[in-house]
Amino acid sequence: MARRLHSFFNRQRQLVKKIISSVIAVLIRITFIEGREFYLARSQILAIDAGGTMTDTFIIDENGEFVVGKAQTTPNDEHIGLLNSARDALSQWNAKIEEEFPNLLAGVYSGTAMLNRLVSRVGKRVGLIVNKGMEDNHRMGRGLQSFLGYSYADRIHINTHHFDPPLVPRKWTVGVTERVDLFGNVVISLYEHEVEPAVQKLIDEDVEAIVISFLHSYKYPLHERRVRDIAREMIKKANKDIKVFATVDYYPVRKESHRTNTTIVEAYAAEPSRKTLEKIDTALREQGTKFDLRIMASHGGTISIKANELARTCVSGPIGGMVGAKYLAERLGLKNVACSDIGGTSFDIGLITQGELSINTSPDMARLVLSLPLVSMDTTGAGTGSFVRIDPNYGNITLGPDSAGSRVGVCNPEGGVDTVTVSDCHVVLGLINPDNFIGGAIKLSKERAYKAVKEQIADPLGLSVEEAAFGVIQLLESQLRNYLESMILGKGYSPSQYVCFSYGGGGPLHTAGYTKGLGFEDVLIPAWAAGFSAFGCGAADFEYRYDKTLDINVPENADDEEILLAGRQLQEAWDELKIKVSEEFRKNDYSPEEVDFRLLYRMQYQGQLNDLEIEAPIQAFSSINDWERLVNTFEETYSRVYAKSALSPELGYSITGAIVRGVVDVAKPQIPQEPLVGETPPGDAFLGIREVYWDGKFISAKIYEMEKLMPGNRISAFSILESTATTLVVPSGFEAYLDENRIFHLKEV
Repeated sequence: MARRLHSFFNRQRQLVKKIISSVIAVLIRITFIEGREFYLARSQILAIDAGGTMTDTFIIDENGEFVVGKAQTTPNDEHIGLLNSARDALSQWNAKIEEEFPNLLAGVYSGTAMLNRLVSRVGKRVGLIVNKGMEDNHRMGRGLQSFLGYSYADRIHINTHHFDPPLVPRKWTVGVTERVDLFGNVVISLYEHEVEPAVQKLIDEDVEAIVISFLHSYKYPLHERRVRDIAREMIKKANKDIKVFATVDYYPVRKESHRTNTTIVEAYAAEPSRKTLEKIDTALREQGTKFDLRIMASHGGTISIKANELARTCVSGPIGGMVGAKYLAERLGLKNVACSDIGGTSFDIGLITQGELSINTSPDMARLVLSLPLVSMDTTGAGTGSFVRIDPNYGNITLGPDSAGSRVGVCNPEGGVDTVTVSDCHVVLGLINPDNFIGGAIKLSKERAYKAVKEQIADPLGLSVEEAAFGVIQLLESQLRNYLESMILGKGYSPSQYVCFSYGGGGPLHTAGYTKGLGFEDVLIPAWAAGFSAFGCGAADFEYRYDKTLDINVPENADDEEILLAGRQLQEAWDELKIKVSEEFRKNDYSPEEVDFRLLYRMQYQGQLNDLEIEAPIQAFSSINDWERLVNTFEETYSRVYAKSALSPELGYSITGAIVRGVVDVAKPQIPQEPLVGETPPGDAFLGIREVYWDGKFISAKIYEMEKLMPGNRISAFSILESTATTLVVPSGFEAYLDENRIFHLKEV
């Protein structure tokens, strides 16, 4: 009864919110001053993308309209850069934080703080309890961890491989006797008399967290949970503040190294990052917000900062761009999209195929193999802040992978950077306005950039400064073009089957260069490209996802009893995961009745190495017909991914995993919809002429203010479209068209 009443009042509360919002919209949306329509903002959603260089904010009002703000990231205290970015966004509505933040109904964050903590190996002191005899397993790691993140040249030479120090030192790793086989059978019962000494040793070592990971525990979780309970009782008696993490409570999936690493990351990096997020939440509340801050998760949804599994938010930033691209593609009716994101430190690419994001369940991160559902993306260390050097051995130009990040380059007098970056080359060539970088917040020096490029790149190569800078841009764009093309071809597709989305602060500068000649169906650049990852955060569902490994084998000609047994096992897993999803939503006062549960499963032919993740065509398993629907959906997907001729039903079927996604409704941005006007840009959008060096000569480039261009405008080459947060270059051989959704279409002519 109490639960039903709570659910009823919660629904009433949401309804009242919507009614109040609608009334306010009617009352204050429009007033008339001297016969002109005057816009009065009423902010509802705050989306944040705190990158390594810039912090973007995306603020959405009650009608789905939005503004984008940008400011330098402040790594030591992220809320400062966040608030500066929000001020920049709200200034476009002539509004202030103090006025608008109290109106906000939701806030979504994405950032790199947790990943930076993991990469820097600055986390909590973690103790690890494993099977006796397996104490060195974590320290040894998987073989591929010795070369993860390396260039191809370093991967192929064993003498360049090395293992990073383990997150848990050997001295804080202890073993206890127990053994479960791969089928979940208990071979050796847990020796409980060994547990207390093991836990006491870690308490005496003054660890701050304890992780428990036994072989095959996802098949038989009782031993891990018994050790967990004993440890909690001992910690309580010792009056210590030590949190205990059993892998089966977090990641009950196969692959021991992945599962162990991921649970250690929860203890090592996620828990300290939770404090950072709470600090941001506190800073926002001090400015008048009342919502519970959410954070972008690796699977493409958003979760609460109170969530049990926070490690899945390690790479939240780039994921936002992919989610935003999917949201935009759905509204534009596009099925296949190649996503490309250039920031200050990296080039991130991913594919949306047949309207779906691809999920990688065993990704690597910070040179660790993990068990997380991660939207599949590839990243290379080539961004606008990437360092440019001459290789001392071969005399050729090398780019990155390290970057100046928020310091921009030598052109920034206050950046403290001595090495040339790609941004310095932009300044030398005249592609970006040194007086309008981030709306003039940072004044760049062309003289400093010119001198640095001359001394470090041009003179050693015997080139003019402009030739050297242009060569750097060409090298960068050719690398990005090859990288993008190889990813698409490697999946068995052609660029002609895809529309390319280009976004990120540096994306529009290089879009023409890295898409030239690939033959994309279309190339789209949203006018809000600089804040596109933050836009994706605002467009993401409030969603929890939980996975569980299964081993259910069904032969092709199985009898009804075998099929029904398999169905019951799958349904039991779904029911278990539904409870976990419901518990997470309760932390934000959502009842199970308010959650839209979506069931998924992973299936393969028996004996194969790779499975497929598929959304179930059923709401629950109850009959033989449901099994036939699961198999038919699997084979339809299999035919699309591989080929119809590859179908192999004679092998039988294996269900390798159950997945539950729970989603609740949240407000989302609307795509701009404006009437088309003429092809000629308005006069007040034209800012003048600037000399630009391009392909061996100086060119008089037309400069436009991006925000003043109107839907229907066509911009011919050579043109530069300037915004406070990004710059779009329309070089020779291209033209740009701005459509009614304020999206630029870049075409070769």
